[in-house]
Formats: sequence, structure tokens, C-alpha cells
Amino acid sequence: MFKKLFSKNKNEKISLVKQERDAKRYEIEREKARSKNAKDRLKLAQNPQTHLEILYYLADDQDTKVRRAVAANPTTPVHVSEVLAKDSDTDVKLALMKRLVALLPDLSQDQYAHLYAFSVQALGVLALDEVLKVRLALSSALKDEIYAPADVVNQLARDLERRVSEPILKLCTAVADETLIDILIQHPDDWVIETIAGRKNISGEVSKAVFNTKNNEAGRVLIENETAQIDDDVLDLMIDRARETPEWHKPLAIQSHLPSRVIKDIVAFVDKSIHSLIFARTDLDDITRNDLINTVDRRVNFLIDEKGNKLTAEQKVASLAQKGLLNDDAIRDALALREYDIVFIALANKSKLPLGTVQKMIDTKSAKAITSVVWKAGLEMRTAMEIQKTIAKIGPREILYPRNGNEFPLSESDMKFQVDFFAGD
Repeated sequence: MFKKLFSKNKNEKISLVKQERDAKRYEIEREKARSKNAKDRLKLAQNPQTHLEILYYLADDQDTKVRRAVAANPTTPVHVSEVLAKDSDTDVKLALMKRLVALLPDLSQDQYAHLYAFSVQALGVLALDEVLKVRLALSSALKDEIYAPADVVNQLARDLERRVSEPILKLCTAVADETLIDILIQHPDDWVIETIAGRKNISGEVSKAVFNTKNNEAGRVLIENETAQIDDDVLDLMIDRARETPEWHKPLAIQSHLPSRVIKDIVAFVDKSIHSLIFARTDLDDITRNDLINTVDRRVNFLIDEKGNKLTAEQKVASLAQKGLLNDDAIRDALALREYDIVFIALANKSKLPLGTVQKMIDTKSAKAITSVVWKAGLEMRTAMEIQKTIAKIGPREILYPRNGNEFPLSESDMKFQVDFFAGD
């Protein structure tokens, strides 16, 4: 019992001694912080053991060297960062930026949320700094930083100085999709669009925004971006535009990350040199390669008879019907070649409906009506889906897709109702 009391009293005495020493040290530091001797104040600002209150006080020191030392001191309170971020001296702001960026991984944890907020606020001030050197340094520091604050990098991504914004637009994963899309909508310089198009793992929405800028070089970059997500509706529009964009032909033909149907869609309008590139691909199996060869031969000669004469839409349909070849392949060839008159006439021929009725059912842009007229013609649901996408330009969310591979998603009674409704109109 006596030993315990003795030990307790001893610890209390040691604690009191430490408190007294600390109080004396604080008084000494306070006097030095008020000293006119800049060297004394600088030593305090550089010392990680200096009391936090003293460092806070020195953050507003008249001597720039002192303020720089405070900004670089690892123990300087984070909540003084906004004051330092507005300092008139560039080196003070650079020292602060370097320290805050180094702290981000630790401050991103939940228990430091309040400190993280102070850091982000200060970095946000630096992102708007009028001194280019500060913004350049911040952009360089955050471009590869996975803990980069979204608000800060979103601001840097909009910077008018290319040297600031380009590294962020190209590399920083923390930039929000909403920011990228908004930048693209604002009609930026070509290099901005091309840089965004080449980002790793861009989403389908960002890819769509890139495509909608109608920038051909950015489109090429997007096609070659193996990590970009390109939704089917954008891919279909891309293939359609590729007809008038020769610089896209080669990238579309050689990119193995794109769906194989892309190859089947472009063989109709690319030149022979591109055909050679396609057939030289090692990732195509024999069945696909032979199918492509047949498709190329069929589509190249689609509107020419045996004597080499040009055929009209009516003549082509009559010729195919006579040979028993007025089928799904023929209509898909016509769709790929954008020979839509042939599609209308062929559907009328196969369905025994008046041409005007067929045109009306497709012109309504109704997925149900188009599906029904294709069913009436005795063709496949896949053909109905292609007509919905190519002629009617129905969006992916409204398209009727095949059920269980190639079954019609509507009941026969529903499709008969559609046909009767338009035929009797």
C-alpha cells in the first residue's frame, strides 16, 4: 500500500514538473515571438516543438522567411492554412501547398474530417490564385493524387491556362463526370476535347459528350481509347458518321476492343485498303472472317446486276425476290448502305401491305409499330431492332429488344392489332 502511494505521488510530482517546464518554455517562446529579432522568430517557426498557439501567431509575421517556415512546419495547425493560402508571398503558398498535399492521405480519414475541410478550403484558395506558378505547382501535385479533393481538381480542370488544366484533364481520376461533361458543353478548345477523349476509363456519358462535340480528331482518339466506355447508341451514331469521316475508318477497323459488329457495319463503306487491314486481324476466327468476306462481296455489288448495270430500289427488290434472296440479310445490307427505300419496298413486298402503310408504321418512330411490320413480313426480330436504331433513330431505352435471343417481345395479338390499326387508317 505504501509503495502504491509513493509511486502515485512520484508520478504527480513528475507531471507537475513537466507542466511547470512547459509553462516556462511557453513564456520564453511568447517573448521570442514578440521579439524584433527575426532570427529568433525564424527558429521558433522552424521548430516542430514550438507551441501551436505560437505558430498560429507567427503565421501573420511581417517577415516572409518566418511565414514560409510556419507554412512548411509539419506541426502548424491545419486551421491556419487559409490565412497562409492568402499570403502575398508565393513561396509561402508553395510551402503550404506541398505540406497540405502530403497530409491529404491521413486527413481523408473520417476522424479528421474537420481538418480535411480546412485543408480543402485552403487548397481551393490556391487553385484560384492569380500567380500562375502556384496553380501550376498545385496541378502537378494533384494530377496523380488519388486523394485529390474533387472541388479543387474540378476548379483546376476549368483553368484557362492549358499548362494548369491539361494534366488534370488527362490524368486526375478525381475530376467528376459532371465537370467533364459541362466543360465539353461549353465549346472548349480542340485540345481540351481530345484530352478528355483520351482519359482512362471515361464513362459512357462522357464518351457521348465527346462525340456530341463533333470534333473528328477527338472522335478518333475516343475510338482508339481502349478503356473508354462507349454505349451502343453512341457507337451506332459513330458508325453512321464514319461514312463521311475517312480518318475514322482505320481506327474502327483495327480496334479489337470494339464489338465485332462494328467490323460488319463498316465493311460496306470503307475502301479496299481497310478491308485488307480487317482481314489481316489475328483476333478473327475463320467463321467471322469468311462471313465478313461474303458481306463485303455482297454489299459492294448490292446495287449492280450481273452485267454491271446500276439497279433502282424497285429493281433490286424484284431481283432479290425472284432469286429467293429477299431475306433478313438483304434488308440488313440495305440498312448498312443506308438504302432505306429498298427497306420500305422490301417490307411491303414481304408483308403484302401497301408501301404507304409500311412507311407510315416506320415514320411514327414507334418501336411497337416497327416490330409489328417486320413480324408481318416474316422477318427476324433482330431486323426489327436494327430498323428501330438506324431508320427511326429510337434511343436505347425505348428500343424493343429480342427476347430469348431472337423471339419477338410482343404477343401475336398485339402485333396484329398494330398492323390492322395502320392498315385500316
